[in-house]
Amino acid sequence: MSQTIAPRVRTLLLLLLAVTGALLAGSAPVSAHAALTASDPQQGSVVKEAPAQVSLTFSEGVAMSDGSVRVLDPKGKRVDTGKTSEQGTNTYSVKLHSGLPDGTFTVTYQVVSADSHPVSGAFTFSIGAPSTTSVSVSDQEAGGGVVGGLYGFARYLSYAGFILLVGGAAFVLACWQRGTGERSVQRLVVSGWLALTGATLAMLLLRGSYTGSGKVGDIFDLSLLSDVLQTKTGAALVSRLLLLAAGALFIAVLFGAYEKREDDEEKGDLTFGLAIGGFVVAAGLAATWAMAEHASTGIQTGISMPVDVLHLLAVAVWLGGLSTLLVALYRAPSIEPAAVRRFSRVAFGSVAVLAATGIYQSWRQLGSWSAFTGTSYGQLLLVKIGLVVVLVGIAWISRRWTARLSQAPAAKTVKAAKTSAATPVKATAKTSAKTPAKTSAAASAKASATAATSATSEKSEDEDRETEDEKEPAATPAGGGDGKRATQLARQRAAVATAREKRVRDADPLRSGLRRSVLAEAGVAVVLLAVTTVLTSTEPGRTVEEAEAATAASSQEATGALAVDIPFDTGGKDGKGLARVEIDPARVGGNDMHVYVQRPNGKAFDIPEVKVSFTLKAKDIGPLPVVPDRIATGHWTASGVQIPMAGNWAIAVTVRTSDIDQVTVDKNAQIG
Repeated sequence: MSQTIAPRVRTLLLLLLAVTGALLAGSAPVSAHAALTASDPQQGSVVKEAPAQVSLTFSEGVAMSDGSVRVLDPKGKRVDTGKTSEQGTNTYSVKLHSGLPDGTFTVTYQVVSADSHPVSGAFTFSIGAPSTTSVSVSDQEAGGGVVGGLYGFARYLSYAGFILLVGGAAFVLACWQRGTGERSVQRLVVSGWLALTGATLAMLLLRGSYTGSGKVGDIFDLSLLSDVLQTKTGAALVSRLLLLAAGALFIAVLFGAYEKREDDEEKGDLTFGLAIGGFVVAAGLAATWAMAEHASTGIQTGISMPVDVLHLLAVAVWLGGLSTLLVALYRAPSIEPAAVRRFSRVAFGSVAVLAATGIYQSWRQLGSWSAFTGTSYGQLLLVKIGLVVVLVGIAWISRRWTARLSQAPAAKTVKAAKTSAATPVKATAKTSAKTPAKTSAAASAKASATAATSATSEKSEDEDRETEDEKEPAATPAGGGDGKRATQLARQRAAVATAREKRVRDADPLRSGLRRSVLAEAGVAVVLLAVTTVLTSTEPGRTVEEAEAATAASSQEATGALAVDIPFDTGGKDGKGLARVEIDPARVGGNDMHVYVQRPNGKAFDIPEVKVSFTLKAKDIGPLPVVPDRIATGHWTASGVQIPMAGNWAIAVTVRTSDIDQVTVDKNAQIG
């Protein structure tokens, strides 16, 4: 018995490791979906007089509370009133105290974008003249840390639970109604419900700390939980819990009352009612994501939210049904070829819906072909498309196995041994012919003569064991000994019958081939789910490009300044970042230059040295070196930078991140 169970355990263990590895590989800090496009005063600007307020403009609406924007003087003391207000479309402001001294001030902000993701950042401006500042901006990104990791894991778990719950139930109702009596299928669907419910409760508790302080101690702060319940995301999570309560009733009927129905007409009516009710609950659950995330913001929200619901349902029916089929092939005594054929057709329809809705959502989130390769969202989308192509290819192989399985003549069936203490039942070929309730998957009559011989030999040995069991003396001591002995014999016979059924199933080459291809599909599907979940927390390409264009236009319109972003990688540990060079007024003669060095997450990057040079290759001028002064973390400046003539200048930036890690990167820009 242990030898027959070992391969199953190894297979399930490998699948579990694949799931865990995919989730961990897909884990990434949450990217903001709203970007700061303008500010007043501008980032790095020098104003003559102290402003009365600081205004921030974002690429989309954000949720902002008192304290979301803070302004700190050069000594790190707050100089804002703490009260934020909305000034216009996506523009918010905080008032400043009067009598501010000259120097460099730091503005920090932490808000929540319209699609539920936290956004944070910081910039500096100066009054009178730049100065040194003691303010050090933290490198921790909003939504990061331990709380961010827990929240991200809960998001993964919620998607996985939704897929198993909806897909498993759909598979049973549409393809394999006999599966309502299979314990392994019941456990799978119930596990999906438990995972989704637990993840939703965890997200409700984590939400306040996730979008705020990021402290573990704030997870159980009831005041934060009260604030969360008043937000769009909080309403979506509470709605999900209410729908899950209805889902629990659906599961109870599906795996309880449904199996007990014997009248075909009554069973048909119940199937229809469960299908309608199940669809309403499933669509409602999908809508809780659509109303709070990507689909609820941007363009064409009236179309995108219903499309997103269809997309999620198609994913659940395909991948959840695939998971249920995998469990049935490995754990259920048998599954009819007709059920596999029906799922093949259902899966094909799901893929078609998935492709149509995915194309629309991709266009909506990207907006241009350049965003495919120029943004993180586009790159992740290309990975997802590649995984879908691989998955469809493996599914095509599975369809071939399904076709061969349905064309093969049925082999002798084996009846599952269901014994009681009083009535032992033998599982023989004769009794199995009388009990069609549980048949093995249709095997070829001519398939694998060696396997058939082995199965026959093993069957004879098992029957000999049963005969020996029957020859045991019936006389037992007075009392309950005879009942205990009968129970023990019944358990032994049931174990032998189960082992025999598994050997017969495993001897079927068609079933084994289908199991391998479905297992490969499930492995790719797990990775696909991980990539999709990361994709939902990545800033859409359209938003990225619109924010960059708005930032450049605002900067040029306000001051005529030139801003150039140059990515770099010194090759060492923690060596990646972005150097932003701003030249004001970007014309012939003297100019002010600001260099902002940032990490990939947008935070200020504290590095030991930055150098800049200008070269006009067309006139063979340069390089003209400039060594800026450091005035704050990640902020370097130089005054009186001379540009001798107009032209397309190559701006080279040398960045040193450690004693040995250094790189020089350049970019061309029109000056003058």
